[in-house]
Amino acid sequence: MPRLYDEERYFKMRVSKLAIGVLGISLLVMTARPVWAADQTMTGKVSDAMCGAKHMMAGNDASCTHECVKGGSKYALVVGDKVYILETTDKAALDKLSELAGASAKVTGEVKGDTIAVKSVAAGS
Repeated sequence: MPRLYDEERYFKMRVSKLAIGVLGISLLVMTARPVWAADQTMTGKVSDAMCGAKHMMAGNDASCTHECVKGGSKYALVVGDKVYILETTDKAALDKLSELAGASAKVTGEVKGDTIAVKSVAAGS
């Protein structure tokens, strides 16, 4: 009888280790950043995160965008009905966004929900 107990215990231990391993791998896969995530290029109108598609200040869209960004808002890209917040610390990209405020731009970067991690900015068509 002791031998059967040892075999059953060994089996349960192996199954437990296997379950923990599968759970650990699943957790890593769900939380890891996908290696295959590719940059996307989106074309839209440069705005700011506070106003989005509808500017509230008097004047044109460019001046409103500049004032809102000066006040701490981030640049945004309006694509159809969707507003994407643009995340970047790159001075060249920020300068280009400032230049294109209120105008069409092509923004390339990694899209995560409502945010684009900007890699490059160019004039849109």
